[in-house]
Amino acid sequence: MMRLQKYLALCGVASRRRAEQMILEGKVQVNGQTIREMGVQVDEEKDQVAVEGEIVRPEPEKHYIAYYKPIGEVTTVSDPEGRATVMDKFRDYPVRLFPVGRLDYDSEGLLLLTNDGEMMNRLLHPSREVSKVYLIKASNDVTDEEIRRMRRGVMIDGKMTAPAEVRRIRKEAFDTVLLISIHEGRNRQVRRMVEAIGHQVVSLKRVGFGPIRLGELPRGQWRKLTEAEIRRLKGL
Repeated sequence: MMRLQKYLALCGVASRRRAEQMILEGKVQVNGQTIREMGVQVDEEKDQVAVEGEIVRPEPEKHYIAYYKPIGEVTTVSDPEGRATVMDKFRDYPVRLFPVGRLDYDSEGLLLLTNDGEMMNRLLHPSREVSKVYLIKASNDVTDEEIRRMRRGVMIDGKMTAPAEVRRIRKEAFDTVLLISIHEGRNRQVRRMVEAIGHQVVSLKRVGFGPIRLGELPRGQWRKLTEAEIRRLKGL
């Protein structure tokens, strides 16, 4: 026996946290009965679990994908506005995948996808403090003092950001290229950190997620993680 939200995560439906929300929203049925409260236990051998009427079962094999998301795709399974989504590349993939976290429509770079709901939950949980690394081009000359401010933390929505790793890569004619590493997951956080010190983000590319690096992966292409990379992720 196991809790319903854990079962959903094992099925690759969503992270455990998101699965709890789906239960509260009345999207989950057990043996034909809609469940809306926490604490329900299910027997994976006997009980039939469905999400919005579709029966779900634990995936026999876990898959872990690194994808170079281009600008112009939303990080959702579907989009009500009809925009391209990151899942369009994986419609024919043999198992149902889910993106780990988000990457803005107007941002590009490394996005992880998996059907391992437990892994997804661990990677996204704030207590894990999994780092995300971004290559940023910021407008104008970003000074040493402004970099120190971002390292210490800046105010966003009345709350200070956690200390960040910030390094100047180079100064260009009209912009400054920075490498920024954070472990928080606030909405559009890196962009807003740069705006908080008086600059605009000209371009943003995520180049790292935990121990995984974008490397030379071409834009719009994907690859399976190596066994070594998967072990490092699980080690988090």
